Amino acid sequence: MEQERKVEPIGRELVRRLLPRRDPEGHKGTFGKVLCLCGSVGYTGAPVFASRGAVRSGAGLVFLGVPESIWPVAAVKSDEAMPFPLPEAEGRLSLLAEETIRRRAAGCDAVLLGCGLGRDWQTDTLVQDLLNMEKPLVLDADGLNAISENAELLQKRPAVTVLTPHEGEFLRLGGDLSRGREAAAAVFSQKYGVYLILKGHRTLIADPEGRLAVNNTGNCGMAKGGSGDVLSGVVLALLGLGMDAFDACCCAVWLHGRAGDLAAQEKGQWGMTPTDLLERLPQALREVTE
Repeated sequence: MEQERKVEPIGRELVRRLLPRRDPEGHKGTFGKVLCLCGSVGYTGAPVFASRGAVRSGAGLVFLGVPESIWPVAAVKSDEAMPFPLPEAEGRLSLLAEETIRRRAAGCDAVLLGCGLGRDWQTDTLVQDLLNMEKPLVLDADGLNAISENAELLQKRPAVTVLTPHEGEFLRLGGDLSRGREAAAAVFSQKYGVYLILKGHRTLIADPEGRLAVNNTGNCGMAKGGSGDVLSGVVLALLGLGMDAFDACCCAVWLHGRAGDLAAQEKGQWGMTPTDLLERLPQALREVTE
């Protein structure tokens, strides 16, 4: 009989204790430089939600690489983040983008890859090739799908890796939910050496050392396209600050869910949007930092 796993609840006081204090004499570089690699034709919202999530979560500088054909859209929608165009093929990032991505990533503290990327052989290959970057990396959405048949590549990663799948993406990666979400998350994280945010009602966080935590914020009004992109941006910002990866994941899911609860109180679960989450992240942060 399998031993019962200890699962730590993530609450307000834990997040208050884990979040670092902001240096009153800090500058943009103090608070992290992060890079989002997101978007494709037909998925122009994902890069904006992700980069805004990072901005709203305290990142000092947020760079946003997108396929060149959607760069004008990202540029118009981005005031704080700094979008730049990357080589593409049929509206999705191509292998020709790799050199520029690596050069940009070299000057950043953490990288997000995947939100709204779309899929074809070039984009999938690009994602797999970039796994050897020696930077903390958040993989979401099509970044996860790109390695769904090659999950063993995760074991070769030279730096912190955070995965943010919902259950469908988790199953495509080879996750086994037959013994329940907690066992599945723990086994997967330890097998592949990753930090796992298994999204859903009461999102779970697991790490390679076997730690498990469960979130107690959030609601079903957040079950809309774009909400996960916001979460990835929050995780990215906290990693960019230099937080411990497990702590960053725990804080990110709590803050994201708390922003969702605040949005539901004002807008209702039916009509709230990912933009409403973004607008309430500052209030969620104030509750645990002031």
